[in-house]
Order: sequence, then structure tokens, then C-alpha cells
Amino acid sequence: MIRKIITIDKEKCNGCGLCAEACHEGAIGMVDGVAKLLRDDYCDGLGDCLPSCPTGAITFVEREAAAYDEAAVLENMKKKEVAQDSGAKKIGGCPGTQAKTIVREAAVDDGLEPLACGCPGSSSKAIVRETAGAEKPATTAPESQLRQWPVQIKLAPVNAPYFNGAHLLIAADCTAYAYADFHNRFIKNKITLIGCPKLDAVDYAEKLTEILKLNDIKSVTVVRMEVPCCGGMTAAVTTALKNSGKMIPWQVLTVTTDGKMLENA
Repeated sequence: MIRKIITIDKEKCNGCGLCAEACHEGAIGMVDGVAKLLRDDYCDGLGDCLPSCPTGAITFVEREAAAYDEAAVLENMKKKEVAQDSGAKKIGGCPGTQAKTIVREAAVDDGLEPLACGCPGSSSKAIVRETAGAEKPATTAPESQLRQWPVQIKLAPVNAPYFNGAHLLIAADCTAYAYADFHNRFIKNKITLIGCPKLDAVDYAEKLTEILKLNDIKSVTVVRMEVPCCGGMTAAVTTALKNSGKMIPWQVLTVTTDGKMLENA
């Protein structure tokens, strides 16, 4: 029969998996990091998945397709519930959100008190750090290398004094939690911007383009996670670099979910 049904443009899909999560019928799944319509008879043609897609990869078409089979959908949903109850791997969704435990060696309690946290606001400011050659007393406590505030891409100004002559670090949120020595390896001597292309559900390219255009950025380092949905960060930076009209040296480094750097990054 000819009916309205979704189609997914794999070239636009960034692998975030939000459409698979939004599709309660299970018609959409993630295959090789890209969303795919798995079965025509699972798609009811209502389009609940469309607004969840941040890249506009999903649209409606009218074509020959099997009729929506509600009984088959209900049976499939029951199978999923059984699989999840038994601890089986989640069906569908972003591969990067699948739960896993990372085993670490037991840490030694150093007696340090937890750091006091809390957002001081979104007012832009530079943070003065001692120079690398300054003499400092020996300490076992790591020191922050952050040089400015705010750090979220969505909150950062497009023009600020600390951007001029800066080496810019653009990092996915999770990288700082996954990679143990993130401050010394990446943040040190750089201006840092962070974000999550999946959770923010926005394209950072426009904001980053303005930052690159309006400031004298010396280099750009992108640090992302290995999960497919993190590719949105790289794509945004690539677009921003092209649109800025500047030739700025840049590199992309990839962190694995167990906290290592990919050899070919």
C-alpha cells in the first residue's frame, strides 16, 4: 500500500540516537552508528521522531510500505521489556549511552576535603595563573589550569580579551571526566570551551564561527569522546573554521570511554 512513512538521510544523521529513543514503536534503530528505519510495519507515520532530530535528517515520504502492524509492535515492546529486565544490552539508541562499568584500582584516601562547588555566574572573566617557571611549594593536590570563565559554548561571549592570541580548546563535556590528566594535558595554557552536541541539541557552528572571526585565535584543539554522537562537536568546529575565512591550525583528539587516547587520533 502507498502511505506516509519516515525516511532518514544518513548523510545528515550525526548518530545521536535521539530519534531511536523517541520512537516508542521500535521502528528506528542504530546500525553502525547511524539511525535506520528497521521495519516499515513498526512505523505509524505520526512522526514523533521528527522534532527529536537535531540535524533535520528525518522527513516524511509517501511510498509503497507495509501497513502499520500494532500487534507486532506490542509484541516487540514486550520482548524489549523482557530483555531489559534480564540485564541485556539496550536495543536501539546511541551506542555511546550504553551503560558500562570502568574498573579502576582502589584509590588511596589522601585526606583532602571535597572542593566547594557552585556556579559563580556567567559573567565573563579571565583567571590569572602563575607562569610555568614560577617556584611553587611541593603539593600532592592537583591545581586547576582553567584560564577563563564561562566555559560553556552556549554561555561564552563571542568577543573577549582572553581570546586574543589564544590557543583554543573545544572539548566535549565528558572528556574531562574520562581522561584523568585533562587539565595538564589539554586545558593548560589554553582558553577552554565545552559543550555536548547531544544534550544541548544545538549546532555550535554559528557561535564558534563568530568567535574565530572576531578574535586572533592561534590554534584550535578539539577533544571529543569516541562515541558517535560526539561527532557533532567535530562537525561544528569544521564548519566554523571554513566559515571563518581564516587559516587556523587545528587538530582533533579522541578519548575512549575508559579514559585512554586513541592511537590514531
